[in-house]
Amino acid sequence: IDGVPMDNTQRGSAGEWGGSDAGDGIGNINPDDIEKMTVLKGQAASALYGARASNGVILITTKKAKKGDYNINFNSNFTMEQAMDLTNFQSEYGQGINGVKPATAAIAQATNRRSWGARLDGSDVIGYDGNTYSYSKADNSYIDFYETGTTFTNTLSVSKGVGDGAFRLSLSNLSSESIVPNSGLDRITVNLTADQNITDKLNVSATVNYTDERYDNQPFLSDGPKNPTNFILLAPNVDHTIFAPGYDENGQEIIFSDDNYATNPYFITNQGVNDPSRKRFISILSTKYSFTDKIYGLLRLGNDTSNDKFFSIDPYGLGYLSEANSNGNLSGKGQSSRSELNVDGIFGANFNLTEDFEVDALAGATLRRNKYEIVGVSGGPFIFPYLYSPLNVVNIGRSYDYEEKEVQSAYYSFDLSYKRFLTLTTTGRYDVYSTLPEDNNSIFTPSVTGAFVFDDILNIDALSFGKLRASYAVTSGEPGSAYQTSFYYTAGNSINGVATGSSPSALPNLTLKPFTTDEVEVGLNLQFFGNRLGLDLAYFTKTSHDEIQNANYSAATGFSSGVVATGSIRNQGIEVLLTGTPVRTENFTWNTSLNMTSIKNEVLQTDADNNPITLGTNRAVVGAATTAFVVGEAGPQIRAYDYAYNEDGSIQYDSDGLPVRGELKSFGQVLPKFYGGLNNDFSYKNFNLSFLVDFNYGNKVLSATEYYARFNGLTKETLVGREGGLTNNGVTVDAQTYYQTEIQRINSKSVVDGDFIKLRQVTLGYSLPDSLFENMKFFEGVDISLVARNLAILWRKAENIDPESSFGSTINFIGIEGGSLPSSRSLGLNVNFKIK
Repeated sequence: IDGVPMDNTQRGSAGEWGGSDAGDGIGNINPDDIEKMTVLKGQAASALYGARASNGVILITTKKAKKGDYNINFNSNFTMEQAMDLTNFQSEYGQGINGVKPATAAIAQATNRRSWGARLDGSDVIGYDGNTYSYSKADNSYIDFYETGTTFTNTLSVSKGVGDGAFRLSLSNLSSESIVPNSGLDRITVNLTADQNITDKLNVSATVNYTDERYDNQPFLSDGPKNPTNFILLAPNVDHTIFAPGYDENGQEIIFSDDNYATNPYFITNQGVNDPSRKRFISILSTKYSFTDKIYGLLRLGNDTSNDKFFSIDPYGLGYLSEANSNGNLSGKGQSSRSELNVDGIFGANFNLTEDFEVDALAGATLRRNKYEIVGVSGGPFIFPYLYSPLNVVNIGRSYDYEEKEVQSAYYSFDLSYKRFLTLTTTGRYDVYSTLPEDNNSIFTPSVTGAFVFDDILNIDALSFGKLRASYAVTSGEPGSAYQTSFYYTAGNSINGVATGSSPSALPNLTLKPFTTDEVEVGLNLQFFGNRLGLDLAYFTKTSHDEIQNANYSAATGFSSGVVATGSIRNQGIEVLLTGTPVRTENFTWNTSLNMTSIKNEVLQTDADNNPITLGTNRAVVGAATTAFVVGEAGPQIRAYDYAYNEDGSIQYDSDGLPVRGELKSFGQVLPKFYGGLNNDFSYKNFNLSFLVDFNYGNKVLSATEYYARFNGLTKETLVGREGGLTNNGVTVDAQTYYQTEIQRINSKSVVDGDFIKLRQVTLGYSLPDSLFENMKFFEGVDISLVARNLAILWRKAENIDPESSFGSTINFIGIEGGSLPSSRSLGLNVNFKIK
């Protein structure tokens, strides 16, 4: 942000064992305070930003003060959000097992999520509560459980020039109600920027940003209890509204299935508590002194501090609690603080060596220091129900953690250009990491870039601009956590007054060293016909070395895991950007752009023995289905069990007519081979219309939704054999037995294609004519726009899920789906008032 790195740590994550997602650092930034965002792709572009720039840099420039009279803006936005039903489940057969609908209330309760009953015929059927219902498709599907989400955002900004300086102050309030009942977010943001010329040579600028946000009952997600998405597996005839309000007259959860850990969504949204909050303060102070008009010095300090609080319970009456814990448990209450300090000192110069040669150079040093501290309590059960306080807990446990790390860096950049058509740029960076052993904690990483602008030399009328570029760059990185090279004890509770401690389960690595990534890129940029047609091509090959990753060890060593620096991955790709202005008249303009990226990657090395390295697992998909790095294959790969095959290639069945499990194998990569987007923008007088379509091809998803839906008889494939069974090896097997056994043995049946084409965004805007405001004292303009997002999935291969759905955005969870909130579409109205 404004040249200073910020902390973008993910707060919480949803994974194999559940959890919730409280967002990342960039989500705290108010979009109304952003002037522009620039993406620096390629290693050379990010070489000066250090270890965290190995995958590129997002540069955010905030809106600055403008000199002159008062400039006031008020921007108001209202957005409605609606959940989308992307399932394509069967609705011919209803609740029950073995082809029979439930005959008792107990059987009905156990089979609310079992669709192996009889054909739906409209007859009477008993429900879990003993009442009689129609054995026909329910009036309310699972998607009707979700509400219409709403978000109000109002931002007021004021800027004014004062003498040789200026300031801008903005105040913003966001109030959001989720599609999940009784869940929401409130956020207040204050942003102040100021710029002052102290003298003709000395300039001081400052930015202060304060954010205060509070979540109300943030949903638990993924494959864990207390997840509000459990109605998705209800049988077609079961109406979810009969389970409201989720608890009985004694406050006990209404159990709606044979799995107590499949929490009633009504219960957890009405009785649950999961209320994280955050206060964040970002401050940037920059001082620039111009010794001459060509030489300057810059001192910049940036501090990013956040304080988080968390409070979560297992409420009274929760179905899976034991009798001893029936009053509920304190899952966690506490607070954490995280800070990042960046100090930069830079000297730069820009001058002409001769009339033809120009130099732009800088040298600098950076200190980055990160601190993290967390303290909390948890325990149970509560002594008195509904009093959710740590003082009301029978057995209380304490937790505490602290981490501190530092990076010291020195760097330079030297840019030499000849007549501005030949340019050579070199950079170098020296980093010292506190998280690594002293013998291996430093590294130098260089880069070199050359560019040749040739349009003037070729002198082709149609060619407006032509540039050829090539670069080579190296970046480095460190472990994600501190203290992985040290042996330390974790303090435990005292026993009879004697302090206890435990050794770590992870083996420290005393030889750990920085990982490196080197990249070669060649690019071509062409503009034709007065910049009406453009082409930007880039080819890159990027290889990482000594990737730091977790490795599993035999329990005989006394440790279960450890970190090793042995991984290596190569990525090769082509990026294409086509831009054009097909129509440009006095009143009408049509701009279009198409971007496409094709990437091929290969895992070159994992550990010393090149064993597959497991990244993430899906607990729901039984039988060792995982994502993993596998040598010689694109990574990460989905690993799952295939069928066993006969010599003639046919599927092998056992004596019971059921498929036989084959070998564990790879079924495809979780990252797309090809992706891109098409954007069109039309403007006519004061109107503007734009739409964005994006696409994704060549990846796979390990889907828990697909697994559970097949196991419970909801997928249309399970309709085959419902009446007469399925016959293999001369043995007839009923459909329920066959499909449930198949998905448990052959869990690759839960691997689906991640390909899609989506209508991502449509915007319609109108600016009121300036003539309306000529005689107005206060207003000088009003802009109105309608914005629709995620309108439709135009095409997909996966029948029952959004292919983009996953446990999380980190490499461990990409490509693993299950227990996510349904995808949603939104429609928003934005009005911007410009006030004199």
